[in-house]
Amino acid sequence: MESCLCPPDECYNSFLYETLINVGGIRYTFPWSTLEDFPESRLSHLYLCTTLREIAEFCDDYDEMRHEFFFDRDPLAFQAIFTFLAKGKLRVLHEVCNVALHDELLYWGIDIGQMEPCCLHRMMSSVEKVAEHQCKEDKRRERRRALRAPVTEGSIFHMLGEAMENPHSGLAGKVFAYLSVIMVVVTVVSLCISTMSDHQQGDGECSQKCRSIFVVESVCVVWFSIEFLVRFLYAPSKLEFARGPFNIIDAIAILPYYVSLFLELRDESVQDIVAGAGKSTLDKLGLILRVMRALRILYVMRLARHSLGLQTLGLTIQRSMTDFGLLLLFMCVAVTLFSPLVHLAESELAPNAARSPHLSFSSIPASYWWSIISVTTVGYGDMVPRSIPGQLVALISILSGILILSFPSTSIFHTFYRTYTELKEEHKRLWKEERGAELATEAEESMKERETWPDNWPENDFLPGVRMGKNVFFCSLHISA
Repeated sequence: MESCLCPPDECYNSFLYETLINVGGIRYTFPWSTLEDFPESRLSHLYLCTTLREIAEFCDDYDEMRHEFFFDRDPLAFQAIFTFLAKGKLRVLHEVCNVALHDELLYWGIDIGQMEPCCLHRMMSSVEKVAEHQCKEDKRRERRRALRAPVTEGSIFHMLGEAMENPHSGLAGKVFAYLSVIMVVVTVVSLCISTMSDHQQGDGECSQKCRSIFVVESVCVVWFSIEFLVRFLYAPSKLEFARGPFNIIDAIAILPYYVSLFLELRDESVQDIVAGAGKSTLDKLGLILRVMRALRILYVMRLARHSLGLQTLGLTIQRSMTDFGLLLLFMCVAVTLFSPLVHLAESELAPNAARSPHLSFSSIPASYWWSIISVTTVGYGDMVPRSIPGQLVALISILSGILILSFPSTSIFHTFYRTYTELKEEHKRLWKEERGAELATEAEESMKERETWPDNWPENDFLPGVRMGKNVFFCSLHISA
C-alpha cells in the first residue's frame, strides 16, 4: 500500500506552511505560498502530491521524518532559480554555464521568457550554438556510421570514400586532398590560357596548343567525374547528397564538358559555331556552349572542401545575413537619397559652363550608377560632378558611405573571427579523434596478437621466462637453433 503524507510528528505543522529542499547538498527553506505565482513549476507539482509514489516522480529522494526533498541537481544554477522564486528576477550568474542554466530551468519548470532580456539573449545564443554543434556532430557520426556499414574494411572502395570524405583519415586522405587542389588549379589555369588568341581554334581546325589544352581539360574532368561518382555511391542518402551545395556546384561544372563534347561529336558544324561561325539557331547554340564552358571556373569553389579560410568565409556570410541585409538597406536608402540630389545639382543648380558636356546626370536613373559607386567609396571616375553644388553632394555621399560601411563591419569581423576559431578547433578535435581511433585500433590488434603468443611460441627457442596470465615476459634474447 502507498504511504500517505500525513506524518504525525511535530514537524508536520511547519510542513504545511513551508518546505525544505536539498539541492546538491545545499538546503533551502521557503513558504509554499511562494509557489502560487508559478503553478507549472516542479515544486508546485510537488506540493500537490499526496503519496510517496507521486513524490518520487518529481524529486530524487524524500525524508519522511524531516519532510526534506532531495534533488541531485546543480546547486549553483538553482541559486538563480531560488532568487527568482523569492524576488521575481531571473538573471544569469557568471559562475553558471548558460547551457546548464537553460537545462535547469527546463527541469524546474520555470518559464524561460521570465528572464531579463539581456541575459535571455546571451543564454539563448549559447544554447543555439551548442545545439548547432551537437546537430552537426550527430549528423557526422550518423553519416560515418552509415558510410562504413555497407562496405568491408580494407576494400578499395571504402578506402577511396574515406579518403575523399575525410582528409584527416591518414596519408591517403592527405594525398587525395593535395591532388584535388592541384587539379582545380590546373583546370583554372587551362581555362584562362584557352581564351588567349594563339590558343584558340582557327578556320574550324584545332591547333596543337588547343589539342594540348583539351587533353589537360579532359584529364581534369575525368578526375572530377570519378570523384563525384565515388562520393555519390559512398553517400548514405542520395537525396541529401543531391541537395549539398558543393555537389550542385560540382555537377554544374562537370556537365558542360560532356554536353559540349556530345554535341561536337554529333554534329561537326558545332565546332564552327563555337569558334564564332553560324547564324540564327545554331549561333544561339554556340553561345550556350561557350557559356557552359565558361562555367568551368566554378571548379575554384571546390577549394572550399580543403581550405579552412574559404569555409570560414562561407559560414561567416551565412551567419551574417542579418548584418548584410542591414547594410544593403542602408545602401539603398543612401543611393535613393543622393541620386536625385546630384541630378538636381548638376542639371538645375549648376551654371551652364560647369554642366557635364555629355549630360551624365541627365536623369535620376542615370545618376544611380554614380551614387552607387560613390556611396561604396569605389569612385571609377566615369561620371564626375563638375559644379560646386554637385561636388558638395559628392563629398557628403562619400562621407556617408564610409559611415554606412563601418556600422556592420565590426559585427561581421567578430563573426568571422569566432567562426574561424570554431572551425579551427573542430578540425583539431577531428584530427585528434581520428588519431585516437587509429591508435585504439592498433592497440586492439596488438592485444589480439599478444594473446596468441604463448600458444604459438616454441618453448625450446626461448630462455625461461616469467608467465603472468597469458602474457610471457622474457628478460633474455631469442636463441637461434
